[in-house]
Order: sequence, then structure tokens, then C-alpha cells
Amino acid sequence: MIDLTFALDGAAQAPLYEQLYGALAGQIRSGRLRAGERLPGKRSLAGQLAVAVNTVDTAYQMLVAEGYLEARPKSGFFVLEVADTLPRRDAPKAVPAPAPVRPPEMPVRFDLSTGGVDTALFPFRTWGRIQKELLYASPELLSHGHRQGDPELRRELAEYLRSYRGVVCDPDQIVVGAGVEYLLGLVAQLLRGGTAAIENPGYVRSRTILENSGVACRCVDIDGSGLSPEGLEASGAGLCYVTPSHHFPTGVTMPVGRRAQLLRWASAQPGRYILEDDYDAEFRFDMRPVPSLQGMAGPEGPVVYLCTFSKSLAPSIRIACMVLPGPLLERYRGAFGSYANTVSRFEQQTLYRFLKEGYFTRHLARMRGAYKVRMEKLASALETAFGREHIQLQGRHTGLHLLLTLPGGPGEAALAASALAAGVRLRGLSEYYMERRENCPPNTVVLGYASLRDEDIFALVEALKKAWGSHTFS
Repeated sequence: MIDLTFALDGAAQAPLYEQLYGALAGQIRSGRLRAGERLPGKRSLAGQLAVAVNTVDTAYQMLVAEGYLEARPKSGFFVLEVADTLPRRDAPKAVPAPAPVRPPEMPVRFDLSTGGVDTALFPFRTWGRIQKELLYASPELLSHGHRQGDPELRRELAEYLRSYRGVVCDPDQIVVGAGVEYLLGLVAQLLRGGTAAIENPGYVRSRTILENSGVACRCVDIDGSGLSPEGLEASGAGLCYVTPSHHFPTGVTMPVGRRAQLLRWASAQPGRYILEDDYDAEFRFDMRPVPSLQGMAGPEGPVVYLCTFSKSLAPSIRIACMVLPGPLLERYRGAFGSYANTVSRFEQQTLYRFLKEGYFTRHLARMRGAYKVRMEKLASALETAFGREHIQLQGRHTGLHLLLTLPGGPGEAALAASALAAGVRLRGLSEYYMERRENCPPNTVVLGYASLRDEDIFALVEALKKAWGSHTFS
């Protein structure tokens, strides 16, 4: 029996399950609990600690989700390989490539692209009231502000990212800008001449931004845990662009052990950096969001953290931020320190108050609830229409899209074409493969449901059934 020498404090602010999760995670990281060891059963540990079985179960499930433990049916919970890591910095060479040209798309009844949001969920009244108050009471906002973003907003962002994403940084390390793409372009210019490993499949636009900024890109295949460390090493890259909290488009969440491997890679040579795009991290339906890679590395680690409010608020509110480690922050200030900030100060101050006064966390909770219900309705309607034995759905636990596979279907292109003919715009999974498309799972399409109205779900599924039914059941 493993000796778990810690006590839980029922009077503490943190819930018991979080205390237990933190204690176990710390012992795994420190090596006191070694890879392969079996933890006590839930009832046994609950009795030992004098807590409810549900408390132990919740802590165990959180550790499984983050890659600390493996749940083996009828055997129990076992410790996975996790290594603590530290960081480093610098850069090397480049060759740009042309961006792919996409054909124009015809008008459709149902748009299942992944870039949409439900505009009905936007906090119109609160956001508008704050902006109106600022407009009349703060004329100084018509003047230029701090070039990295208003200090009040950066302080509040640092606190929010620490509390909800595990990011460890000083407000001075934060740069506010008009969208992740803009900020990624700035970082890429600081690293011009280097080579970046990017996820395959992945976000094609990020590759375009990096290459347009003078950073050559090498596609590295992902597996069930995210970007392959072996592929990363073989790529010869000095940079690495990843979406570890919710890989786009597969939805894979990178476990702690794999994150540690990436940090070891970055620490192995001076000048290596990881660009962490925290895509869709706030939309996790089964439990709290997984802590950031930047938080594992620390404030001076080799990680540039990027996040946006385009999904949690609206795409047209162009507010994003990045967290730069010290050496890159100095280079940023040297290269771009004289640039004016690209986000309106009224928008910055509105977001500051929205965060400071607690509206944002309540808004996020409302959005998560609405999107979870919509995802469950859509998944249920699809399984009812096609039959569970004829359809596979992935991505129910996080993000705002599903992967739908029709085993034995007519092929991805035929599925997308027949859906478009029925008035449904969607994309095939292979479109996100920049290389080696033959590795793409067949008959798989991407369904973005964020902008889909709940009342349209039945009609959408009927349209898809009409388009695909003969292929699936013939």
C-alpha cells in the first residue's frame, strides 16, 4: 500500500477534491509516486482520509484527464510517467511558401464552420452599459494608452490567467493586441529565420502567418496525445507551435507527460521556444480546463502563451493577449516598443471592468451551459437519425465542434458535396492535413455548432440524413 502522507482541511477555501488533486499531482511530479504504481481504491482512500468516495473519484478523474493517472478497467488507477522540467531560449533560418487559395462557397441554410459563435449569448446589456459609462466619464480614453495595453487590464488578465489557466506571469510580460493572428505575426518576426514545427493536421492559417513572417514550417504528425516528440526532434525545428489544451481540429488534449516531453525538448538547446495557442481552452464541459503549458514552464520558461476572447465574447471584438518570457519581451520592446497598441482603449477598459467586476466568469459559465446543451442535442439527434451503429462522434467533452465519421461511407469529398447540395456547409477533416492526407481517418467531417440555433438542429439533421442516408444504409 502506498503511504499518502497528507491531510485535507475541511475549513480551507479550496474544495476537498481540489486539495486531494493538488497533493497527488505534487507527489507524482516530485517522484514520490512513481510511474506504474497503483493508487489505493476510491473507497479505501476515502476511508483513510475520512472523506466521501465522490471526493476521491473527482480528484482521480481530474488526474486522469490531465495525464497524471491511467484508469484501467477492473484494475484501478495507475501513475503515468511525468517529469518536471525547466526551460531556455534563441533562434535560426527561413523559406516562405504560397498560401492555398480556397474556392468561393455558395450560400447555405446551415453553416457548420468552426469560426462562428452564438451572437445571442453576447452580454449586450452589461457590455453596452460599461461602454456607455466609460464614454461619458473617461474622456482620457480618447488618448493613446500604454503600448502593451492598459496596465489595469494587464493586471486583471494576469490574475484571470493565473486563476483559470494556471499561467504564471507578471503583468509586464503581457502584450494586448488585436487578435491572436496579429500577435503571432509579431512573435514570428522576432524569431524570423527560424524553423517551426507545426501540428499536422492543424490550423492552416497559423502556418501562413509564420511563413509570411519569415519562419519556415515543418509539419509534424500528431497522435492520441498531441504533437509527436519524436517527430518534433526529427524535424530539426527550433520552434514549436501547438494547441495543447484542445488540439484543432481533432480535439485531443495533451496530457501532462507529453507536455513535459515538449518542455524537455525546448530546454535541451538555447534558443528553442514553444508557441502555445490556448485554443478553445475555456470550453471544457466534463471538468475544469486543463492548466496551461506555460504554467508548467514558469514565467521565464521557453513558452510564449497566446489566447483570445474572440470565442468567449465575439470575433469582432479584437482582443487577444500573449505572455512573453524575459528575453523575448526585451526583443519585443526593442523591435515594436514604439508601436501604438492596436486595441481601442474603450474596448480594453470595458474588458477590464467586465473581468474585474466578475461578469466574465458568469458569462463564461452561461456560455458553457448553453453550448453543452446544444452539443448534446446535436449529438443525440444525429445518433437517433443515423443509428448509433452507423455513426461515430468525437469531441463531446471540449471545444465547439464535433468530428463526425460515417464508417463505410462514400468518402469525405462526397459527404461534404452532398451536404452542400442539401444546404449544409461543412468541411472534411482532410482539409486540415497540410501533408500526408492519406493518414486522415476516412469519411470524417467537422461540425462546428457554436452558431447553430437550437431550434434548427432537427432541420439540420434531417437535411444531413436526406443527403447521406442512401450512402449509409444502402
